[in-house]
Amino acid sequence: MKNIVSLCLVALTGFAYSQNTNESFDDIALNDSVRKLNGVTVHGDALIGSKFKAKNRAGSTYFISPEELKTFNYTDINRILRTVPGINVVEEEGFGLRPSIGLRGTSPSRASKITLMEDGILIAPAPYSAPAAYYFPTVNRIQSFEILKGGSQIQYGPYTTGGAINMVSNQIPSQFSGKIVASMGSFDTKNTYVNLGDNFKNFGYLVEYNNRNSEGFKTIDFSDRTTGYNGNDYVAKFRVNTNPEAKVFQSLTLKAQLSDEYSDETYLGLTQNDFNNNPYRRYLSSEVDKIDTKHDQLMLTHLAIPTDYLTITTKAYRNNFRRNWYKLHDVNVGGSNVSLASILENPEANQAGYDILTGATNTADNALRMRNNNRGYLAEGIQTAFNFKLNSEILTHDIDFGVRYHLDSEDRFQWDDRYKIQNNSLFRTVAGTPGTQDNRVENAEAVSVHVLYNLTYKKLTFSPGMRYENIIRRSLNYGTSDLDRTGINLNRKQNRVEKYIPGFGALYKISEDYSAFTSVHKGFSPPGSNEGDKGESSMNYEAGFRFNKKALSGEIIAFYNDFARLEGADTNASGGTGTGDLFNAGQARVQGLELLVTYDVLNNENSKFKLPITFSYTYTDTELKNEFNSGTEAWGQIQPGDEIPYIAKNQFSITANLEHKKFNFAISGKYNDQFRTLAGQGAIPDNELVKSNFIVDASAKYHLTQKVSLMSNIVNLLDKEYAVSRVPAGLRPGMPFGIHFGVTAQF
Repeated sequence: MKNIVSLCLVALTGFAYSQNTNESFDDIALNDSVRKLNGVTVHGDALIGSKFKAKNRAGSTYFISPEELKTFNYTDINRILRTVPGINVVEEEGFGLRPSIGLRGTSPSRASKITLMEDGILIAPAPYSAPAAYYFPTVNRIQSFEILKGGSQIQYGPYTTGGAINMVSNQIPSQFSGKIVASMGSFDTKNTYVNLGDNFKNFGYLVEYNNRNSEGFKTIDFSDRTTGYNGNDYVAKFRVNTNPEAKVFQSLTLKAQLSDEYSDETYLGLTQNDFNNNPYRRYLSSEVDKIDTKHDQLMLTHLAIPTDYLTITTKAYRNNFRRNWYKLHDVNVGGSNVSLASILENPEANQAGYDILTGATNTADNALRMRNNNRGYLAEGIQTAFNFKLNSEILTHDIDFGVRYHLDSEDRFQWDDRYKIQNNSLFRTVAGTPGTQDNRVENAEAVSVHVLYNLTYKKLTFSPGMRYENIIRRSLNYGTSDLDRTGINLNRKQNRVEKYIPGFGALYKISEDYSAFTSVHKGFSPPGSNEGDKGESSMNYEAGFRFNKKALSGEIIAFYNDFARLEGADTNASGGTGTGDLFNAGQARVQGLELLVTYDVLNNENSKFKLPITFSYTYTDTELKNEFNSGTEAWGQIQPGDEIPYIAKNQFSITANLEHKKFNFAISGKYNDQFRTLAGQGAIPDNELVKSNFIVDASAKYHLTQKVSLMSNIVNLLDKEYAVSRVPAGLRPGMPFGIHFGVTAQF
């Protein structure tokens, strides 16, 4: 398989370089890979690049621009994405460190059912074998977000049901410049971001540093330990390129990234009564819970523009991620291990276990089991994309062809420690041996190919496409006694899947102000390592209408996802056992409506002020069609007609932004409907319910000079106490009222 891919890449690259051109650097800048369009620089790291292009695709596409990101200066990805219709977010710890994101009814659990990318490459820890997003890029170093749903994302697998999100990192500047952003505020939260870069005729660079830290907003019983986090992120980019007048313009960019994070975070929540009394409390038994992570990335990007109609972008990448989430797993009561969830759901019936969790009593030795969820991830590969553009008086041909070879793996080497509680303090009684709880490796090898053809005739654009995935999934379980991994008791599993994933879209420009589009495509997500698992499969449909008339613009989209096979995963984050095994939920459907409207209240070119108001709304209706037992607490016992858990039926946001050359003030309200944590229908039982909430944020900025600005933002302006989750063990709160002040300086 490796040889075949290598030959394909060599042959295709050879064909591309056989083309020559005498175009100037200014001509090159008009190509899609290096272009300025509506004030936005498009480059090899972007998939869309501007709002203009997003609104002219035959499929649902959304672009969050650098200007929009600066409005609130959020460092929490959840708050950024809640303004986008079609996105479902389940919060966890209040800071957005490990997001759970779903698109169009896909499970939001750890964003494991969508394609996550940074600069056009897969960024999940192990996208095929363990995609749960325990790593997520630092928001401060992302300059724009690209969200693709429906038929617009067929190129960007392997997850093609809900959609894809590409995060475009800060780019090398066009001239010498730098930036400093520093803020501090509630809970002793601090954020510092610094960058410096320059661009010469044949060389450019950018270096970045980001630190974010907080003491946290929760309080642990009988303890002065903080509940916050500390993270550092370092990035360096270096680019060399040919002279602008070269016959074949080429550039080579090296990106190196290194980050680390330490969080005093837990999966242990609160009982309903304790949450009602104080949602920001944490039980003593979670005092030593923490997660340590380290991530590094190397990416090499080669861009070539051999002719005025051909652009070639090749990326080689390697991502390493290591983490150990050390957290309370269960407690021992009367010689039996009792799950945290069962205690918190019914503390009266589990009084002895509840007393252990809260530290209300001294315990016997080994009463608390702490698990070292120690895992290492590797993802590496090479991909090449060819973009051909041929224009005539009445026809435009835009062909995108790409191939990718990818390897990834997850290495679990876990163990348990034991603790006791004595006089309101935790003491370790047994230090476990690494590998004695879980000792296995999951890996994947994948070749994918895609082709998308955009044919435009007058006002009509046809967009047929095809994606091909060839995946080999393997599992090597060494067992908890073979710590040296000699293979004496090795349990091997292997599964191979080959899938063709077609899609088709059409866009009709009714006029300069109105357009309509529709798309249909096959949905797919990769299988597990059990032989015979074919992965998730669905057919997905959408139809939309876009408008842009004077001060009013927006779109309305209806979508329908018909699952022949819906797969769930047994994960800790969703309330399961944490094996990561997939299970078949059978047939299902997801349907809904997305609405986005922006109105500029002060639509007057002579006005010194602008006041755009944006409203977005998402309706999502889900239904499971088969009866089965999921075998995990994450979904429970399923009956036909049950709703898919963790999906809010109604969501909306409204944002108003008053802009002036000297200042701007913005306010945003976001509503998230109630949702259930177990599959079911009808009224949601109290012990499976996460209630609805409406959260208001605000921001202000004053420009001292063209280069220096003072800023402030407030999250949860009304100080609403609300729950964001009830899984995996108990209720957990959203961020309380918090205010932050800072300064932005550029040179």
